[in-house]
Amino acid sequence: MILFPAIDLKDGQCVRLKLGDMNQATVFNDSPGAQAKAFEDQGFEWLHVVDLDGAFAGESRNGAAVDAILAATSNPVQLGGGIRTLDHIEAWLSKGLARVILGTIAVRDPALVRQACAEFPGKVAVGIDARSGHVAVEGWAETSDLTVLDMAKRFEDAGVAAIIYTDIDRDGVLAGINWDSTLELANHVSIPVIASGGLASMTDIQRMTQGDAQILEGAISGRALYDGRIDPTEALTLLKKAA
Repeated sequence: MILFPAIDLKDGQCVRLKLGDMNQATVFNDSPGAQAKAFEDQGFEWLHVVDLDGAFAGESRNGAAVDAILAATSNPVQLGGGIRTLDHIEAWLSKGLARVILGTIAVRDPALVRQACAEFPGKVAVGIDARSGHVAVEGWAETSDLTVLDMAKRFEDAGVAAIIYTDIDRDGVLAGINWDSTLELANHVSIPVIASGGLASMTDIQRMTQGDAQILEGAISGRALYDGRIDPTEALTLLKKAA
């Protein structure tokens, strides 16, 4: 069970949004590289990074910040936001990313995801961001008719490394992970699932250690780590004991 600390990038800074709203951004660090190194020093073994500007623009907007993160940490990094073409994927992986996260393009062009998985095995994850059970795209600005499970099932045999499932209605508001929908998804697909959105406190960490949650690959935490609601040492110790 992996606890992924999150760095969300906006205008080159580390921020957290409320409910995915770019107008409700709180800046937590103006040095993404320093933040990445801090997470590594705290004992985290992975890093989850999102280029928020890129998600809206459809192409990288925080490339320098991602480069700084990759230079600052030896931890594997997964990146999402604005990655829409095979050229984008290849360019980022060549810089040393552990894996890319495809979201909007996974809805628009499932064949590209399959091709990417074939060309870069183990390096491609799919981000499923949901609002009221339906998949949102274009930086969460649009909601599609596609359900979470229908989208996940599209890629069952594609070789996707993981699904990052985000409940937008809980993102950035410290409401707790939507365990019911997250575990329902994990129990209906063979692809490893990572929970995202709402991880709020040590109570959620304790929930991660319970037997039914062990089906998950892990969970992503952002605001709760930045504002001290989750103690990194305590959280990582609990998860290691559970494993």
